[in-house]
Amino acid sequence: MKNQPKVSIIIPVIAVNDYIRESIPEILKLDWPDYEIFIFPDQPDKKHKWPKTKIIASGKVGPAEKRDLAIKYAQGEIIAFLDDDAFPRADWLKKSIKLFSDKKVGAVGGPAMTPKHDDTLQKVSGAVFESYLGGGGARNRYLPIGKECECDDWPTVNLLVRKDVFAKIGGFDNTYWPGEDTKLCLDILSAGYKIMYTPEAVVYHHRRSDLVKHFKQIGNYALHRGFFAKIYPKTSLKLFYFMPSIFDLYLLALIIITLIPHSSSLVMIASIPIALYAVGLILDALVISFRWKNPLVGLITIPMVLFTHVWYGIRFVWGLIIPKLAR
Repeated sequence: MKNQPKVSIIIPVIAVNDYIRESIPEILKLDWPDYEIFIFPDQPDKKHKWPKTKIIASGKVGPAEKRDLAIKYAQGEIIAFLDDDAFPRADWLKKSIKLFSDKKVGAVGGPAMTPKHDDTLQKVSGAVFESYLGGGGARNRYLPIGKECECDDWPTVNLLVRKDVFAKIGGFDNTYWPGEDTKLCLDILSAGYKIMYTPEAVVYHHRRSDLVKHFKQIGNYALHRGFFAKIYPKTSLKLFYFMPSIFDLYLLALIIITLIPHSSSLVMIASIPIALYAVGLILDALVISFRWKNPLVGLITIPMVLFTHVWYGIRFVWGLIIPKLAR
């Protein structure tokens, strides 16, 4: 591979929207000599034109099918996947592509941070994932933290893949959405390649401004992760993913204990974990308030993390139970 290989940036979208109109000017600021941009909307679009950019109608298909078109159209050695509501920092390609100097690296991912100009509810949605209790060991997906390291699963909002590796594994498994990026990463690992994380390869990702959409997204993630824990245990059968469901069982047990007559002593002992959890929520809220310089963001995050855990736990169990997952 050349020191500065050509990169093909792939953006699936239903139609060119305000996010795309924000993203493309930022992409065109990239500090990289050779790259091209592909936007794949459902229908032809002759109204929008940008340098280095091709807009190719894909028909009404899902994001995975649109991304698979990279095999047909991309000229770059590296395929860089972005969501339509994400835009990169200027040094994004410079910081990520250097990791491909190791020939065993098949893919590189970086954090997708909440933009500073998102509104309060969008920041709250992002803060749920950024918080210690909400994000846990996956906080580096949302914040530029930690060191360069190997990982086994990374979302396509910020994922770069060698084109030859992408073609070798046949692109995405379009059986699933969401969750197709989890299966892609598993296929990359199964083909004998590594996936690397670097905190320096930053993109900015707009969050859900509608809290109903936030919980719908969380529910879909949990449903697929629960199902994948059964069929793809190599990367999805982890205690971390089971924790919200365990938390739900604990809450249910606590409620039952409080209904037992003369159980005040037992209730006090059983309430210790939830008391520690509440302290954790408050500490998280303080950290978030300082990060965003907005106490309201931290305050709203407290119930949001709680309800996110409860809902994730319920949907994860449902994913474990159902025999087949409809797309």
